[in-house]
Amino acid sequence: MGAPSVAITIVTFNSARFIAHCLRYVFAQDYSNFEVIVVDNASADETIAKLEPFRARIKLVQNAVNTGFAAGQNQAIALSASDWVLVLNPDVRLAADFIRNAIRGGESDERIGSVSGKLLRMGADFEIPATKILDSTGIYFTAALRHFDRGSGETDTGRYDTAEYVFGVTGAAALYRRKMIEDVALSGEFFDSDFFAYREDADLAWRAQLLGWKCLYVPSAIAYHVRTVLPENRRSLAAAINMHSVKNRFLMRIKNITGGLYLRHLFAITWRDLLVIGACVVREWSSLPAFFFVLGNHRRTLEKRREIMRRRRADAKYMAAWFSH
Repeated sequence: MGAPSVAITIVTFNSARFIAHCLRYVFAQDYSNFEVIVVDNASADETIAKLEPFRARIKLVQNAVNTGFAAGQNQAIALSASDWVLVLNPDVRLAADFIRNAIRGGESDERIGSVSGKLLRMGADFEIPATKILDSTGIYFTAALRHFDRGSGETDTGRYDTAEYVFGVTGAAALYRRKMIEDVALSGEFFDSDFFAYREDADLAWRAQLLGWKCLYVPSAIAYHVRTVLPENRRSLAAAINMHSVKNRFLMRIKNITGGLYLRHLFAITWRDLLVIGACVVREWSSLPAFFFVLGNHRRTLEKRREIMRRRRADAKYMAAWFSH
């Protein structure tokens, strides 16, 4: 039996600064059974020109409008038929053995639906820094329904050098099993296109856990990421990013939370909600459209919730353990 096939799916949007670097390291992998699919979301910079030298080795789709990260990835995934899909950001540099090590971990148990490698920070020059700073070793949730990357900003001292199960994997470099993709899709969508961008990976991780899939963290699968979106630099981010962040917090919860979990952390969740709503009303007015979107599309969101809960396999005790931070 040959090595499992992998489709590497990349969505670009004004990614000229990074995409050629990213692809050079993709094609330097010591794993050969993969294809690369790039969906460009109507970039207005030199992204397409930067892709030109790779034309013979990639499948390129050029959208007339920016459909968002979630829809773009769905589009790319639909063009593949591989055993695994590696969702990759254009600002990520893969170590040469990333795919091989990630696949080895994922193939160790058929219940593993996704794999997280060890992501480290790097600058926009794509050079590996002398000091190793962690970017993500998997996603975790707090009792207030906030989600973060494990180890983010910490010096890599070896604390996260053991393979273990985590809640989910960041969408910057996420390996997904095809069987899980097909199982957790809602109306043919793997990522929820209503999210457009931001938090779609956490929403997917939550749904996958509810439906019984596991996520394995594999520390030997190393990649480097140019991290730009962090909670502490929210005020410097584009207004659209912050609006989607607010919108998607509530969409994610409506779809995935169970009554028992909500009651268990009612105070923490409500307090955080009041902070978010208050900040939007007092200061971040550009995020107010988030609430109109949630209200205007509540029927569609509730229909997704009903489908998830109908197919739910994980029990309340198991899920509660992931929200105990």
